Amino acid sequence: MLDILAAAGADTAPVWFSYLPIVGMVLIFWFFLFRPQMKRAKEHQTKISGLKRNDRVVTAGGLVGKIVAVDDIYVDLELAKGVRVKAVKSTIGDVIAPGAAPAND
Repeated sequence: MLDILAAAGADTAPVWFSYLPIVGMVLIFWFFLFRPQMKRAKEHQTKISGLKRNDRVVTAGGLVGKIVAVDDIYVDLELAKGVRVKAVKSTIGDVIAPGAAPAND
């Protein structure tokens, strides 16, 4: 009887084996979801901190304009001659390269 119990105990896997799938899923989520998202957020933050006057930008809402003034929180954008709006810096989606032509020209 004692031999049967000893043999049954030797066949069971350690308890930490049951945690391996969970650890694997956490690692997969980390490398495929969280890490790239943090990288994009860091790139966006450096882009926002480097904004300066006369940069052409696209806001998250799709407005294209030229920066007239930069503040800690806001930027003043000139959308057309005589049309100025104030936008929150974090809503700036992208900075347009200086020599880039508009898409429909």
